[in-house]
Amino acid sequence: MKDRFGSLKKSFIFQGGILAISGIIVRIIGMFYRIPMVNIIGSEGAGLYSVAFNVYNIVLILSSYGMPMAVSKLVSARLVKSEYRNTKLILARALTISVIMGGAAAILLFFGADFIEHTFYARYVGMAIPLRVLAPTVFIFSILGVFRGFFQGQGNMVPTAISQLIEQIINAVVSIVASYLFIRTFIQSVNVYAYGAAGGTLGTCMGALAALGVVFFIFMKNLSLYKSRIASDTESVDIGAGYTYKLIFATIVPIIIGQTFYNVSAVVDDSLFSVLTTLDDTQATIAIGNYGQSFSTLTSIPMGIASAMSASLLPSIVNSYTIGNIKEVRKKLAHTVRVTMMVAVPFVIALTVLGQPVIQVLFRSYDSVEGSIMLKIGASAIVFYTLSTITGAALQGIDKMRLPVRHSAIALAFHIPLVVILLKFTNLGIYSLVIGVMVFSAIVFSLNLYSLWKLTGYRQEIVKTFLVPLYSASIMGIAALLIYTGLNAVMGMVLIPLIISAIIGILIYFGILTVSKKIGWY
Repeated sequence: MKDRFGSLKKSFIFQGGILAISGIIVRIIGMFYRIPMVNIIGSEGAGLYSVAFNVYNIVLILSSYGMPMAVSKLVSARLVKSEYRNTKLILARALTISVIMGGAAAILLFFGADFIEHTFYARYVGMAIPLRVLAPTVFIFSILGVFRGFFQGQGNMVPTAISQLIEQIINAVVSIVASYLFIRTFIQSVNVYAYGAAGGTLGTCMGALAALGVVFFIFMKNLSLYKSRIASDTESVDIGAGYTYKLIFATIVPIIIGQTFYNVSAVVDDSLFSVLTTLDDTQATIAIGNYGQSFSTLTSIPMGIASAMSASLLPSIVNSYTIGNIKEVRKKLAHTVRVTMMVAVPFVIALTVLGQPVIQVLFRSYDSVEGSIMLKIGASAIVFYTLSTITGAALQGIDKMRLPVRHSAIALAFHIPLVVILLKFTNLGIYSLVIGVMVFSAIVFSLNLYSLWKLTGYRQEIVKTFLVPLYSASIMGIAALLIYTGLNAVMGMVLIPLIISAIIGILIYFGILTVSKKIGWY
């Protein structure tokens, strides 16, 4: 069967799988290129890089983050009704909004970088330098997001997947080279580490520019096909400009606000840690860098699967909901959660038992013991974040845009006092941020799930979705830990025992899943 623009229609799980695989590869590349980059810019530079990125993420979200999902949702809803001309209008007007909002945000970030540093991040001296380099990236991503959303709305995740891979490859190369050159050029500067971090953020900018070139090329190659489909549309009534803009903003604003709460929590955590920690400036910067690399970077790999599956799930849910098939909505959501947990759960176990050697290999500049404790405490946040992201997309798909926002606000209201109490009245230090992230995502998921039950009758299946993967992953984790410990003791090295134990662990996990399926457990 062919979709509205003539491309072969695949299942949303298949399309989500393409994007998920791309997302995993992208994050693995991101993890490995940071090894030389962090070694070049040092732990202080990595700390400045991490803090600058948290601020940049907030600006990016406020200006353009919700656009891909908004365009995807609106295009999908129009295609169900064969309104081809209106998809063109949505694309054109979304681009107009993105150019204005992205451009304004980029200008404000560039000229306001010093104010942000001096007002909110005085401890992180020089943070304005990498932040200023990130400013043009906001504008580029604003436009990029519209094209990605346009393709995703058609159920086609391939352009997004390809552009992500190209983006990350360019990002990796430029980040390493630019960091090295900036460090050498500014070696005598008091802000030498900040300039090193700026080299890393330059890679982000160049990667985004390359990705925009890729999606625009794909769009232009298919332009004649789009035009022929639009020309064949003789029945739909064009939606007015005012109504289109209203529709876009009504869709994008809740997405932006909801995601802002997620990232505001990270920025708030950075600020709270800066204010309440008893560490000196250098120690605080190194600790926040360890948190950003050892915890945030490693846990982001499986979290990327949630983003990919949500991007695929949203237009599919919209299609089913638009034609009133609530049973199909529940079925698609359950299938998505089950597939995602099959990957997320073993990641949690793997990072819990092998976190320390992984950090020793990837982030030698940091304390691997501290990093591994972060992972032991907070690896379960992967599951909660994944579930909250998918259930949030499902709520958006059934036109309950405000509920994920409300749930994130409630979670943030718990998160901030909790982190303050832990930082001020306990000796947990940087681990307070890890606990805060875990609690935040758990609250959002719980509230999202309750709302879906009330609105659609959705009930989360437990045994096949959670218990079987957990049982399989637990055996995998025990075996991998024993193998690694034995090989490490005999060989006296980290990398080779880690690789061998990881490979055997993966084989054990999928072997148990296969047996479970044959005997009817899975």
